[in-house]
Amino acid sequence: MAKRKWIGFAGLMVFVIASVAGSENDAASDLLASEVKKLANGFKFTEGPVWHKDGYLLFSDIPSNHIVKWIRDGGASVWRELSGNSNGLTFDREGRLIACEHGNRRVTRTEKDGTITVIADQFKGKRLNSPNDCVVRSDGMIFFTDPPYGIGRQEREQPCNGVYRVIPGNEPVLLVDDFQMPNGIAFSSDESILYIADSSDKNHVRKFQVEKDGTLGNGEIFAEIGTPDGIKVDDNGNLYATSNEGVVVFNPSGERIATIDVPEQPANCAFGGKENTFLFITARTGLYAVQLKVAGAPVWK
Repeated sequence: MAKRKWIGFAGLMVFVIASVAGSENDAASDLLASEVKKLANGFKFTEGPVWHKDGYLLFSDIPSNHIVKWIRDGGASVWRELSGNSNGLTFDREGRLIACEHGNRRVTRTEKDGTITVIADQFKGKRLNSPNDCVVRSDGMIFFTDPPYGIGRQEREQPCNGVYRVIPGNEPVLLVDDFQMPNGIAFSSDESILYIADSSDKNHVRKFQVEKDGTLGNGEIFAEIGTPDGIKVDDNGNLYATSNEGVVVFNPSGERIATIDVPEQPANCAFGGKENTFLFITARTGLYAVQLKVAGAPVWK
């Protein structure tokens, strides 16, 4: 049976479900250090959470065209009003925000002075579809997914829904062209493996070996799950996949070991907090968090 109880967080009492039935209960208890807590609500569709090492979270509210900032003592506030309907967010190794601008059909970088640099908006002279999620390798190379969620069929210019890599200042390179709906993307802790979710009726996450030059090899299905969306990896190599089943946790062998239930269907997640042990979850109209007993793989080192 799933465990349910009342817990307190920042003066609030929240009713949550801690784990799921069967053999996953013990694994969930090994992972969870707290229950799921609602941190903020009232949004239209939340996505793309990323933790800043200065102690705050940024995430996208796509239909509102906002990037939202959340801090523990101050709650949520609009950080950027015109976000280009940003979706996935991350930081590069200099702490600059990398954004997949769902509506503007581009990947951008926010410089230290606040100006915005376009990293990628075309491939072979044609506009990208609708960049969805991104990750930055420690050498600065950016990998991103490009499904057509943000555009109509008649607006499409690319012949595939691709996965790309780009070195800022250079043209993107198409890495994989056989995804139906490439979505969430995440590195293993050592950056040797790249995980990519396919949110189509394929309903799986694939993994690829990452070569030094950024090319991908040995692609294979890692795990099957209902409508996988955003994904992240912890320091033990476990993969956290948001889906219509909740946040499902897989061990490095692709075996399902736990499910974290969320009151709303989650779309993405990110590790953060002082010790990087909080998993922040964007789920439709709300922002949630749960503390884990393991730290997440850091966005920057």
